[in-house]
Amino acid sequence: MSERSAGGRCCAPSREAGGAARPAARPAFERGPGDVSGLVRLEGGAFLMGCDDARSYPGDGEGPVRRVEVDPFWIGPTTVTNAEFAVFADATGYRTDAERFGWSFVFGGLLPDDFPPTRAVANAPWWRQVEGADWRRPEGPGSSTADRADHPVVHVSWDDARAYCDWAGLRLPTEAEWEYAARGGLEGRAYPWGDELEPGGEHRMNVWQGSFPHSNTLADGWLGTCPVTAFAPNGHGLYNMTGNVWEWCRDRFDSAPHAGDGARRSSRGGSYLCHESYCRRYRVSARQGLTPDSSMGNAGFRCARDAG
Repeated sequence: MSERSAGGRCCAPSREAGGAARPAARPAFERGPGDVSGLVRLEGGAFLMGCDDARSYPGDGEGPVRRVEVDPFWIGPTTVTNAEFAVFADATGYRTDAERFGWSFVFGGLLPDDFPPTRAVANAPWWRQVEGADWRRPEGPGSSTADRADHPVVHVSWDDARAYCDWAGLRLPTEAEWEYAARGGLEGRAYPWGDELEPGGEHRMNVWQGSFPHSNTLADGWLGTCPVTAFAPNGHGLYNMTGNVWEWCRDRFDSAPHAGDGARRSSRGGSYLCHESYCRRYRVSARQGLTPDSSMGNAGFRCARDAG
């Protein structure tokens, strides 16, 4: 099935697809002290942002390529892990959108064969609405993150990511910061390491291997998420900027690069479900927009902070 026939929901579905009402407002957090230990400082500067490749998706607003200036900033070398998110949740009693709604989107290929029937997303039936799925139970009841402490936290919405950042005294990166960081010092390349997807046959990120969505050869070693430090870092020392999980960014999303429609937020980097046959969004310039309360099993986030 092509990306276009999937109605733009192949990569990650918005919660609006489920037609559920939004829960009541949650408590807000004041910004914490903002410890930058463990973060990577990038000096910023001008870089070429975006992509004009004919194989990209015009409706996503990747182009035109334009020169963008980025101020110095700090950014996490990895996405936030299950272990790190657990510290936040245990300290604050925070409940994510998935927990409050009572369900989240799960890739059907991760569910056991005898899993009870679940509602599928129209035109993207590999996405299933699973009752009880959340960051602690990524595939619903019976699953856990006990053996995935160093994997990226998933089933977190943009609102959840922002709450974590506020508690930590940090923030989400802007799209420009994210792309600058993802490029690792390379200009105009498709991936953090260059233009070849698997240079010398080496796997550099966690994406779908085989024929999507029914057969994954696991050639890169993973079916779902992988540890946040799997695969080599880019030139800035940052891990998994493409593949593994989509990463929420601070910006509002619109098909025009410099606008925002107010309803969706941007995410970057693609995930373990991306495959060239239907979705090439595992590139540093690729982007998608989702409603801020959306949650699914292939989206997480990393933190950033201004650098004085």
